[in-house]
Parts: sequence; C-alpha cells; structure tokens
Amino acid sequence: MGPTGTGKTYSIGTLVDTGIEVVFFAFEAGTESLRGYWTDRGKPVPANLKFCTIKQATASWGEMAASVKQVNQLSYEALKKTTDTSRSKYDQYEQFLRNFVDVTTDDGEKLGAVDSWGTNRAIVIDGLTGMGVAAMSAVVGGKFDKDQKDWGLAQNILEGTLRRLCDACRCHFVLLSHVEREPDPLGGTSKITVSTLGAKLAPKIPPMFSDVALSTRLGKEFYWDTENALADLKTRNLPIAAKNLPNFGTIIEKWKSRGGTI
Repeated sequence: MGPTGTGKTYSIGTLVDTGIEVVFFAFEAGTESLRGYWTDRGKPVPANLKFCTIKQATASWGEMAASVKQVNQLSYEALKKTTDTSRSKYDQYEQFLRNFVDVTTDDGEKLGAVDSWGTNRAIVIDGLTGMGVAAMSAVVGGKFDKDQKDWGLAQNILEGTLRRLCDACRCHFVLLSHVEREPDPLGGTSKITVSTLGAKLAPKIPPMFSDVALSTRLGKEFYWDTENALADLKTRNLPIAAKNLPNFGTIIEKWKSRGGTI
C-alpha cells in the first residue's frame, strides 16, 4: 500500500522477474507503468505477464445524467428512497468475478479457474480503490446518495472476495492499495492503512496477508517500509526495516527457504 507515485505498480515487474506467471487484473489506469519496467530499458514485456483489463460499467452518459437530474429535482428525503433503474448496467464487479471461473486474458488466452492455480502463478489486482468503487456501484448503480446499508453490502462483497482469494486459493496474491488515515481503536490515535470502503473494513484487510508494506519515495529512490509504527503493517517474509528495496524476489526467496515450492 502507498500513496500515488510510490512505485506500487512498477514493482510488480520484480515479481515477473522471479519466473512466476503473473496475471495482472487492472481496475485502474497504470498498465503502461508496468510495461515500462521493461520497455524503458528497450526490452520486450515477458511472456509470463498476462493482462486482464476490467472493463468499465456499461451505463451511458445519458443514464448518468438522469441520476444527476434526480439530485437536482428531488428532496434529500426522496433521494434516499429512490433506486437506479439502470443499476444492472453497473456490472463491472460481476464480470470481474465471472472471469475468475475461467480467466480469459486481454489476448484471449484461457487460464482456467483462479482457485485451480498453483504456486507457479500469481494474481495481482490493481487496485483496492477500483474494487471498492465497482462493489459499491453493484449495490447502488449510479445513485449518488448512499444509505448505511449500502455501505454494509458493498463492504461484505469486497471482504468476501479478498478472503476467498487469500484463504481458498493456492496461487500467490498481491493487492495494490492507496492509503488513508483511519482511527486506531486500540491506540486512540490514527494509523496509515489501506484505502477502502469505510473505516470498519480497513483494519480487517492487512491481517489477511503474509506481508503488508508501505511503499515510499525519497527523492528518486523507492522503498518498502515495514517498520513504521504509524502504519498498519505486517511482515512474515520481508525484513523489518524502513528501506527495503521494492523487490518481490525477496519475499519469494524467503518463502522458498521455509518450504515453499513452485
């Protein structure tokens, strides 16, 4: 996790370099950054990197304008009772999950079900912000006013997806996330943690993973911070240090040394 511009997407190149087949699900613009890991050095993008672009919702500009018209014409109380009649067109998250049944890449290659993959393959999702927007859109469509129950439904959809990927799949899983400051119920202050749908979901996400690092940039140098006491971090394979090099090879090698096999 980390702010924009701290090399999160670019660092996936080091995971590809390990030889593991990486399937990159792109909710957010930025695939050119990952491609640049090789093309900036005049090298071809390796064959073990596969792209799956998550298409945007199919609602039209006109349907979005109709939602804005409701905001303009209805009272706040009336808005809370309305539903978006075009909600079924906000199917981005549904199509994202359906692709997991038999993953089809942007090039049309079939890779089978995600939960059938072994440790020779990794799924990367870029990123949690886009997932959250898609999950909320599945609940409310283009409706601008969101009720508390809408937030709860969207959080459940998102949490359920992440838990299944972490607990029911054998392949490696990398999730990229922006950051926010959320209240720390134990310390009474605030902590830097993943940016997601609401304060209640954020603290549930880091414990699902083996390693949670804060990506940082100092001048022209990029690092993974795993010792920042003000961030919600976790480490099993990375050293506890403020200036780890952003290299997934470090994680994979430590995992192998503890019995992991490709």
